[in-house]
Amino acid sequence: MSAAKPETINAATRYTEFHPRWYRRRVSVYWWLGQRQYLKFILRELSSVFVALFVVETLFQLAALKNGPQAYLDFQSFMESPFVIALNVVALLFVMFHAITWFNLAPSAMPVRLGGKRVPGFLVAAPSYVMWVAISVFVGWMITR
Repeated sequence: MSAAKPETINAATRYTEFHPRWYRRRVSVYWWLGQRQYLKFILRELSSVFVALFVVETLFQLAALKNGPQAYLDFQSFMESPFVIALNVVALLFVMFHAITWFNLAPSAMPVRLGGKRVPGFLVAAPSYVMWVAISVFVGWMITR
């Protein structure tokens, strides 16, 4: 058997061992500060860290409840520290921003059609806001009771 001959290479084509470098403009690390929509996007992504913080905090609270009254009192005294209160206020603002931007994205993410016509965006987002207010009022009523 004879070995297959390699195909001839066009003389105009140059092959190199390494990939050629393309020109790329240098972009600042702070590129997202240039436009408001980019800033909103980055802040929304950052807000998920604070959502996770609330989840972890709730899990620690449940663990303290499970471990008895003294563990829960220790948890409460930790939560009363000024640093934790400030962190929770910042986290609450970010979580509210996260919720509002999520509710405002709902009409784009889930276009609803009735009778062949698209339902206006505010009618798709409104139920989320109504439920948010209703649940907040209910929780507030439960706490102040």
